[in-house]
Amino acid sequence: MIRWAEAPAFSESDHPPQKIVVIPEGATFQQAAALLEREQLIRSRSVFLLLGKAQEVDRKIHPGEYELNAGMPPAEILAQLLAGRVVLHSITIPEGYTINQIADVLGEHHITNRAEFVRLTSDKSFVATLGISADTAEGYLYPNTYRFARSTAAKDVIKTMVEQLRQVMTQEWQARAKDIHLTVHEVLTLASVIEKETGVGDERPHISSVFHNRLKKQIPLQSDPTVIYGLSNFDGNLRKKDLTHPSPYNTYRWAGLPPGPIANPGAQSIRAALYPVPSTNLYFVSKNDGTHQFSATLVEHNKAVEKYQKRPFRRGNHSQTFMTPDGRQTHQKGGVS
Repeated sequence: MIRWAEAPAFSESDHPPQKIVVIPEGATFQQAAALLEREQLIRSRSVFLLLGKAQEVDRKIHPGEYELNAGMPPAEILAQLLAGRVVLHSITIPEGYTINQIADVLGEHHITNRAEFVRLTSDKSFVATLGISADTAEGYLYPNTYRFARSTAAKDVIKTMVEQLRQVMTQEWQARAKDIHLTVHEVLTLASVIEKETGVGDERPHISSVFHNRLKKQIPLQSDPTVIYGLSNFDGNLRKKDLTHPSPYNTYRWAGLPPGPIANPGAQSIRAALYPVPSTNLYFVSKNDGTHQFSATLVEHNKAVEKYQKRPFRRGNHSQTFMTPDGRQTHQKGGVS
């Protein structure tokens, strides 16, 4: 009888399907055994309890999602519960996402509680425990592909992402930041602006060069993405009146870097912030094909604006593409924004 109960519920030759079972937080071993029996993953709850009692495992099992099948011996299932070998879900956080956008991705995949994630990333005391001297964790949540179990605590998700950034910010890069007289926070701030200005990797060091040159000359950066970040409700179309908005992130009104990152930059943008190409460029304008034209003087810049922005739209109504804060594209008929 014991040998029968300790055997798999089904033979491997039956090819039993994989099942996802969730052991709730705070569940006792007895409750877990009842769940496994109900799902026909074990033959006998009583014998499974005896197995657990022999190993003194009550209250030692880990909650979470488990992928099991009825062809597994009960002892193997027990070992998985004790080791906490839960299902891990692959989650990709794109470069340039803000805290709120990252929270949306994590919430949609049921990785962690969205509201708690947003709250903790804006909790200055918690952020300080991560070694971050800033009001929020914006800019410090490294965009990457992660593997998380569902219902992971928000603090653990945040710690993992911040730790990943630490691995990217090598000693060499930190030394380079000192050489160009920037703090790590300032590097991440500049990198986040670069990230939002272009999706073309080769352009990033050139965008960086323009911003470095403007910072040295104390010329406002005049970056649209910083203005957008400071707006409470952006509808996808930046208007002239928005450029006078009193937000501290409005780099049309205030010279220098904004007070903190406006997104979470990837390695390419961080590198670009640290290693701009040598140039005298002070301006750039969109060519409406995803790339930009760079200019050293206002005369050159005005010619580029005429060529790439004004002239094409005089030929008739064209569909102009704008980017919303969550990365969606919207379209509008008419002239230049």
